[in-house]
Amino acid sequence: MNHSGLFSKIWPVVVAFTMAALHLATPGNEALAEDQLATKVTLQRTPEDGIQPQAVVDEKGTIHLIYFKGEAIAGDVFYVRSADGGAAWSTPLRVNSQQGSVIATGTVRGAQIALGKNNRVHVSWNGSSVAQPKSKDKTEPLLYARLNDAGDAFEEQRNLVTWASEIDGGGTLAADAKGNVFVFWHANAGVTDEADRAVFMARSSDEGSTFGRETKINPDATGACACCQMRALIGKDGALYVLYRAAGNNENRDATLLVSRDGGEKFSSAVLDKWKLMACPMSTFALAQGTDKTAPILAAWETEQQVYGSTITPAATLQISPPVAAPDKGQNRKHPALATNNRGEVLWTWTEGTGWARGGSLSWQVYDAESKPLMKKGREDGVPVWGLPTAVALPDGNFVLIY
Repeated sequence: MNHSGLFSKIWPVVVAFTMAALHLATPGNEALAEDQLATKVTLQRTPEDGIQPQAVVDEKGTIHLIYFKGEAIAGDVFYVRSADGGAAWSTPLRVNSQQGSVIATGTVRGAQIALGKNNRVHVSWNGSSVAQPKSKDKTEPLLYARLNDAGDAFEEQRNLVTWASEIDGGGTLAADAKGNVFVFWHANAGVTDEADRAVFMARSSDEGSTFGRETKINPDATGACACCQMRALIGKDGALYVLYRAAGNNENRDATLLVSRDGGEKFSSAVLDKWKLMACPMSTFALAQGTDKTAPILAAWETEQQVYGSTITPAATLQISPPVAAPDKGQNRKHPALATNNRGEVLWTWTEGTGWARGGSLSWQVYDAESKPLMKKGREDGVPVWGLPTAVALPDGNFVLIY
């Protein structure tokens, strides 16, 4: 989909819509000198030279991080935490109870993390070909594990698939302070066509101790792009937001948002960006929200080898800003990540040049609360094969970017 010239048309609309929107710089807006900025971005490689880091931060500023190690077709996920902005990390804990039961191949199937009640860590991931327990039809499982009550080990992994099997691209999860945990994935569930594929959810109300049978949640027959990842977030208002890529008619690869305001009983659907493509782009998504309950939800995704962002108003009537492209140009932009701090500033990052069994580079841009670039766009080589970034905002307003 062609978004050229879009920025100049929607600048007045989006600035009025939210002060935390994602935008290109307008001509003449020069970034401040780096030494004049209060906000800093700390760039880090993943501990132990791992890949596919995923991080969240709690209210005290502790970073909770998971990452992949081992053979891409059958490796392990580890968990660490840091109370000093990533300067030092705790001793790694293996998340998966069966060695080699995690897959990283393709970048889109890796583990995701969520913080729930009392900052309990919850992790879900696509099982490797050797992972147990298998689904009933002997296909790869969608696995889940949580940190135990003592916080010193992860409980035994469980397969949450009871009937919606034949997964491919990565699932996602979200958790809240009330003890609710929601795990999402897309699957064939007996069909053979991407256009008939669907999105499913398994829900727990007891901190992940037990899960109910999964249910189909996409209200429209959009299909689901088989080898694309999903992303979920529980907003400060308690609403559930889920991003996935559709596959209607096997060519409508639209970035699609599901929203539930009743704890997952019913979902509405909205298209963020359309894309005609007779193939799977193997893409990932990002969601973030600021500290205020009324702060907008920030979303990012890939369309036609470029990454785009929109803002979503957390209100009864869904309001979504038009998509805006990441600044400048780059080769094969993929795998966006977002973080927003207590000053309304936004860190937007993505990879460039990555592909099948090929690493690339990392780019990022920080925007101020008025949606203008706060500093020069950053770039760093060395994103490993199957790698992608993650980002968090600390209580002091600084960002940590891990790749």
